[in-house]
Amino acid sequence: MNIIIALAYLLSSILFILGLRDLSSPKTARRGNQLAMIAMLIAIVVTLTKNEILDFTLIIIGLIIGSAIGAIIARKIQMTAVPQMVALFNGLGGGASALVALAKYNRLSGDIRIDVIISMVASLSIGAITFTGSLVAFGKLQGLIRGAPVVFKAQRLLNMLLFALFLIMGIIVTINPANSTGLLIILAIALILGILFVIPIGGADMPVVISTLNSCSGMAAAATGFVLSNNILIICGALVGASGFILTRIMCKAMNRSITNIIFGSVGTVSVNDNNNDKHVVINYTEEDASIMLEAAQKVIIIPGYGLAVAQAQFALQELVTMLINSGIDVRYAIHPVAGRMPGHMNVLLAEANVSYDLLFDLEDINDSFQNTDVALVVGANDVINPSARSNKESPLYGMPILNADQARSVIICKRSLSPGFSGVDNELFYQKKTLMIFGDAKESINKIIKLLKT
Repeated sequence: MNIIIALAYLLSSILFILGLRDLSSPKTARRGNQLAMIAMLIAIVVTLTKNEILDFTLIIIGLIIGSAIGAIIARKIQMTAVPQMVALFNGLGGGASALVALAKYNRLSGDIRIDVIISMVASLSIGAITFTGSLVAFGKLQGLIRGAPVVFKAQRLLNMLLFALFLIMGIIVTINPANSTGLLIILAIALILGILFVIPIGGADMPVVISTLNSCSGMAAAATGFVLSNNILIICGALVGASGFILTRIMCKAMNRSITNIIFGSVGTVSVNDNNNDKHVVINYTEEDASIMLEAAQKVIIIPGYGLAVAQAQFALQELVTMLINSGIDVRYAIHPVAGRMPGHMNVLLAEANVSYDLLFDLEDINDSFQNTDVALVVGANDVINPSARSNKESPLYGMPILNADQARSVIICKRSLSPGFSGVDNELFYQKKTLMIFGDAKESINKIIKLLKT
């Protein structure tokens, strides 16, 4: 029986690895999800066959409740709320790891091996930090908590003192595993640190925060695997932790920021008011102007942003793209790695509208094409096209790689208002002569352009 369980876990691990590989590309992401689902199903079924389980009542109840909640969320969730959902799921994963560590500690009697107690402390602390940190991230994304950085005096000093106390208690519990009070103190400190680590981070950095918390949830799961001596949990947790860390590095590179700068810099959303609105005049163009320009173009690059998700304009946008392509116009999508509120947000949004993956291009692959492009159509994007990231050393965006929309011959921007993006920085592209600003709901604007092109 043990051999069968080991082989099943091995098969599950292989499927997880293959699924993770497929998730690295939008073209194979759906298959990657399916492989991961099969792998998880195998792991759960095999785990339930172990003789250690004496009563299946609570397990069955938990499976039914969890499956029902998951199905309801999957059917009703809006694409604009996917980042919040991911943050919440990260938190639930971390919380589950912490609870498993506590449950295992309560079940053990007598001396606990040093490797087991270290794993328990790691699982408990990382899981608790992930839990509260993810809840704060969820609150910021959902608008329940102020999106701007929350900073107070002596905040870093408090963090350092709590972290020092955390290390001291960790050593004490490791030396004396019977000290249950010490373990509860570690739990309390970890819960507080999770909050303190995320509240100083603003909305612009939420994609990096989500990927970091995702990595933490994986590390917590891996530590829990050592607590339970469960190989599949160790492997899966390590995969999630490593992939989340790699994604965090990629996101930081895309923003020209370090992870330490994001966590300790409190720069995610700043109050920047350079009164550019008073210096420049913006001409409010119409959808008719945009339709004439698009109809005359030969090459068009579309830049989606979070505003596309808010307006739920992906379906209308894809209809417009189809019309332009059928007219012989070369149309492509330019995807910035940090566009939206989570890693891959634009890919998920456009996949919902059945956009061909062949039309999606990353920043590195398409940036040089803007100078030969007739029209750059921007729908709901702001910071990722702000030229101040290249020219203004005082800007919080300075050094961040941006999409070179300003190098196109003409730029059409669909936006509700002149309000800045998450960075709080005004966008000088709005005021350039080549730019056509179309104010209003993106979905309504695009639908009007479609009607005009049909006539």
